[in-house]
Amino acid sequence: MFREQGGRGKKGILFVALLEVRGLLVELAASQGRRRLVDGVSLRIQPGEAFCLIGESGCGKSVTAFALTRLLPSPPFFYAGGRVIMAGEDVLGMGDREIRRIRGGKVSYIFQDPGAYLNPIHRVGRQIGEALALHRPDKANERRIVELLQLVGIPSPQIRMRDYPHQMSGGMLQRVMIAMALAAEPRLLVADEPTTALDATVQAQILALLSSLQERFGMAVLLISHDLGLVEDFADRVAVMYAGQVVECGTASEVLSVPQHPYTEALLQAAPRLGGGGLIPIPGQAPPADAFPSGCRFHPRCFLARETCSQLPTPLTSVGEDRLVRCLVRGSP
Repeated sequence: MFREQGGRGKKGILFVALLEVRGLLVELAASQGRRRLVDGVSLRIQPGEAFCLIGESGCGKSVTAFALTRLLPSPPFFYAGGRVIMAGEDVLGMGDREIRRIRGGKVSYIFQDPGAYLNPIHRVGRQIGEALALHRPDKANERRIVELLQLVGIPSPQIRMRDYPHQMSGGMLQRVMIAMALAAEPRLLVADEPTTALDATVQAQILALLSSLQERFGMAVLLISHDLGLVEDFADRVAVMYAGQVVECGTASEVLSVPQHPYTEALLQAAPRLGGGGLIPIPGQAPPADAFPSGCRFHPRCFLARETCSQLPTPLTSVGEDRLVRCLVRGSP
């Protein structure tokens, strides 16, 4: 058991961290040995906070999120080190019964493709009812199912609860997934690319819904995304991941307006923006987990790279209040 770690929020009010991730290591068994997918990730999320994890595909965002409640099967995945402390409890040290209490209860997930996670042969109302029966049996009734569907903005919920997944649009299915996630009244909602494959209008609606629900219920939200436009409008704080490591962390306003790590800057230059000029692509490709370069893992693609960047270790260094960067050039004292 661990004590929850505290700090000071936006108005100087003392808060107690809801989630502490300390030096998390996650490895995957492969034919040539284990590959480290998440390498020493540390995060802190406070109650009611909107925290975003951003980076290119394959950088370790989703693996980190799934590791929070040990959703990754072991084997082939291995939790090789670190701590995940949820509301003062050591998640990685829990037994099966204890971890089931955390999953869906204190931490709920919204996944990328709701069509892949909803059972096609059961009505959506029944599937929400199963989530209620598992985590809130005192509320497992049709009235609560209707309330949840109404809460996430589905019209005529008494009728739509009897629909099968194939009878709903992608945006509606994502709303059903959000209703299922809210069924247990979690303290932390993890949204893993919740707007993937949705058009821009529906994306904005889903993010606005998550924001309003967060404010209404006072829950924290961990949003995983590569869309910096969505992150900018939603997040209180962000962490940028590259090649299994956090390379920058801080408030969204600071990180996205004055990036310190060259990778964050490159992501912003490659992202489309209203009224912006041409996009500047990031040269090269992110390295696979079995071929991480020595030194700074971004140095082969970096416009600021020096000879020492490929030779020296790059620790995560404080560059201001609640601001961290992993860079030998910009992170130097």
